[in-house]
Amino acid sequence: MNDLVIRRATAADVAPIVTMIADDQLGATRESTGDLTPYLAAFEQIDADPNQLLVVAERNDEVIGTLQLTIIPGLSRRGSSRGLIEAVRVARPARGAGLGTTLIQWAVEESRTRGCALVQLTSDKSRTDAHRFYTSLGFANTHEGFKLKLS
Repeated sequence: MNDLVIRRATAADVAPIVTMIADDQLGATRESTGDLTPYLAAFEQIDADPNQLLVVAERNDEVIGTLQLTIIPGLSRRGSSRGLIEAVRVARPARGAGLGTTLIQWAVEESRTRGCALVQLTSDKSRTDAHRFYTSLGFANTHEGFKLKLS
């Protein structure tokens, strides 16, 4: 992983990020790589928010991984902030080489640097391999998550 760079994403990275998000059983049903307009609008909002950090992992000038880290200030836990990790993806050719671990460890350290008391993430119930992966990194399955679709 010595030649790996993890950096803040730019608008030029949106296309490869969307390609990675769409390249799995869930993303294939809800993402579209044909029109990047809504993704670019979302990127502008993410990039303008100091509590949002969309990053890419790059090797040899090729984007091969991504995640979004949100810092959430809160009153609970004595006014602690928490890091929320979302949209972790590794490009298909780069899978199995430890990049996912590197990305998560990076997000945990960034959360610590930003004063967070804990890091949390969610994973779709159908992603059993991801659950094993997160458990192997020390994450505990302590809560049930609930979502309400608004559209």
